[in-house]
Amino acid sequence: MTLDIRPVTPDRIDDFVRVANPNRRASHCWCLSHRLTAPEIAELGNGRREQAFRALAGRENPPGVIGYDDGEPVGWCSIGPRSENTRLARSRLIRPLDDLPVWSIICIVIRGGHRRRGYTTPLITGAVEYAAARGAPAVESYPVDAGSGRIDLTMAFVGTRAMFEKAGFEVVGSTDALASKLPRLVMRRYV
Repeated sequence: MTLDIRPVTPDRIDDFVRVANPNRRASHCWCLSHRLTAPEIAELGNGRREQAFRALAGRENPPGVIGYDDGEPVGWCSIGPRSENTRLARSRLIRPLDDLPVWSIICIVIRGGHRRRGYTTPLITGAVEYAAARGAPAVESYPVDAGSGRIDLTMAFVGTRAMFEKAGFEVVGSTDALASKLPRLVMRRYV
């Protein structure tokens, strides 16, 4: 399966909303929590998350990509330079492994009604190709290592190890972060 991968620019905000926050609720995810501190969100959006997200979409490196199947937005992948993700860059739990200026995948969402159709791997692969075209030497992800168990569905957005392995990522380290008492790994794909 091939998806058309496009950066979320200001003219594609509605497509992002259709995937990640279809009811446009201010209290729901705008994919900012790992990217910005609370004061940065307030500064960019005057206290409104949608405005802050829109401001990020207008930057040189937008906050992620949208996957389209035949023109229909079906997936979202938050990807960008680790250095531009303030909270991730400052994290004491997910520390850099080295000085390589990696890009990081923080979140993946497949739109409701489109799940279990094989979109995840092409979305990740397309996001990596997008990052490579913008000069990324490697892309990292920080998935939950669920082993043979199941993860709490409320934590599913962080992804699982198997999902990234299918997209060509390899385990290169671990973090001090936990999700539902399960460890998070550092996985990397060189581009």
